[in-house]
Amino acid sequence: MNNSVDTHLGSIQIDKNVIAQYAGHVADECFGIVGMASVNPREGLVRILKKEKVDHGISIRNSGGKLVLDFHIIVAYGVSILAVTENLTKTVKYKLESYTGLEVEKINIFVEGVRVID
Repeated sequence: MNNSVDTHLGSIQIDKNVIAQYAGHVADECFGIVGMASVNPREGLVRILKKEKVDHGISIRNSGGKLVLDFHIIVAYGVSILAVTENLTKTVKYKLESYTGLEVEKINIFVEGVRVID
């Protein structure tokens, strides 16, 4: 699935992996997020992803020309999950729309775990 932005000079194609990678790095900078999670549905196992694999914790689809993102995150112990998810949603939506020119319709967040930070 490629997403495109039409300009007066032509069309720009943005691969969903580029969008996922950018969104993952934006999420990684948000307060209270320890990292992205990879979920193995068969085994029900959740593991934290390394910084260079943040895009694996995000799935992206196109809905009527707008982006829908699913984030699988691990949050820091002791922080408000509601505050973290609201911050993540607002920050990713703003930065992703500014960066790509594509409109974000919805961001779904799945909190897959909590981790104590040293």
